[in-house]
Amino acid sequence: MFPIDIEKLAKVFTYDVQSPLMFSSGLFLFLFAAFTLLYYMLNKRDTLRILFVTLFSYYFYYKSSGFYFFLLGVVTLSDFYIAEHITQQASPLRKRLLLLLSLGINLGLLCYFKYTNFLLVAFYPLFTDAPFVPSDIFLPVGISFFTFQSLSYTIDVYRGSLQPLNRLLDYAFYVSFFPQLVAGPIVRAKDFIPQIRQPLFVSKAMFGEGVFLLLCGLFKKMIISDYISVNFVERIFDAPTLYSGLENLMGTYGYAIQIYCDFSGYSDMAIGIALLLGFRFPINFNSPYKSSSVTEFWRRWHISLSTWLRDYLYISLGGNRKGTIRMYVNLFLTMLLGGLWHGASWNFVLWGALHGSALAVHKAWKKYVIKEESSALVGWKKFLSVFLTFHFVCFCWIFFRNKDFSSSMDMLRQITTQFHPELAGQLLLGYWKVFLMLLLALVLHFSPDVWQDRFKAKIIAMPMALKVILFTLLVFWIIQLKSSDIQPFIYFQF
Repeated sequence: MFPIDIEKLAKVFTYDVQSPLMFSSGLFLFLFAAFTLLYYMLNKRDTLRILFVTLFSYYFYYKSSGFYFFLLGVVTLSDFYIAEHITQQASPLRKRLLLLLSLGINLGLLCYFKYTNFLLVAFYPLFTDAPFVPSDIFLPVGISFFTFQSLSYTIDVYRGSLQPLNRLLDYAFYVSFFPQLVAGPIVRAKDFIPQIRQPLFVSKAMFGEGVFLLLCGLFKKMIISDYISVNFVERIFDAPTLYSGLENLMGTYGYAIQIYCDFSGYSDMAIGIALLLGFRFPINFNSPYKSSSVTEFWRRWHISLSTWLRDYLYISLGGNRKGTIRMYVNLFLTMLLGGLWHGASWNFVLWGALHGSALAVHKAWKKYVIKEESSALVGWKKFLSVFLTFHFVCFCWIFFRNKDFSSSMDMLRQITTQFHPELAGQLLLGYWKVFLMLLLALVLHFSPDVWQDRFKAKIIAMPMALKVILFTLLVFWIIQLKSSDIQPFIYFQF
């Protein structure tokens, strides 16, 4: 008999604020291997399998946010019964009031935990001269994601495009499904719910694609994103005035690669894990830095959020149905609120405003200057458009990454007035490993899609036993890295 270490066992079942459960942790991959084995054993017992996954999802969220996992239950219960009552009402007014109740609960929770201090800071000076002391409010991981996901269900039921579920367990499964629970992608009810009661089936192609996406996600996150973050990007953004403009510019490029590899890596892992369990999620990133316009960028970046904002906010505001000027205003307001969704900071508001303005300008440019709805750019025009779009996005990342407006201005001031290009050789020599990672990331990002397709095809074509060995080695490798400082995913804070 092996002795049981009670202390280590207790850590598995208790929340540690310093070590939340993440896909890139050895503990998660070890638990997932055991979870998957039992999951497949329940393949003929749908209800028991759904219950098992739901309980594991709640455990996963508890390990990510502690006591606040009860909020997941509040959102689930309220929206399930609200949607049920919406379909029972004949009066449009009552339907609308029930929808407003759902909006109030979800957005109320979101506003309290995310925006209380932000709003108090803005309005507190209007009522007193006393210094403001922020409230100690814990931000539950992923609250922005699961509230938006649940809202898509009640809004679709209200619009008549979706029939409400008749099983609370199925809805709890949808809202809490752990692969996308804490950082997306935001999966629509109409896309996911039809898959819940389908017989469990994971084809050879699905399994191979799932392993491929897990490999890609872990490589992006642990090899590229974490390395350039710890060894370069954090140093620059923590004290921009201590570094030259050249170093600040390189730090900005580094953050552009870091946030892409971090967030798209998480999405790859979420989609890959779902495939291994027999579920398909929509793509969430599609080489966004290849975009030749800001409009195209938002068709490629965080696709689940951009389409959610389009379908449930932009269209609700009137979209392009109420004239050209109103369309520009709606674009601006949608991105402004999208920026605020990311965090309670004027930096995020400005970031959203910049993207909203750019979308409106691009629409006007196409309408009044080139006078074409779509134009295929080639050659130097394509290169210039991609170059300008990438640098506009990087410029906006400065405000997104910094904690306050003054730090953003410090960074821009260094870039524009203290550039010092003569430091390039010294910078390259001192951080050659970081720049090697950046170059690797850029080459992979801008490489033809066919390269990725060929690599994925090779993984899919592997015998099942070899895929299992590859996945097992992956788990072992991550466990070996457990002693190193694993960085939390950037979007956990949203």
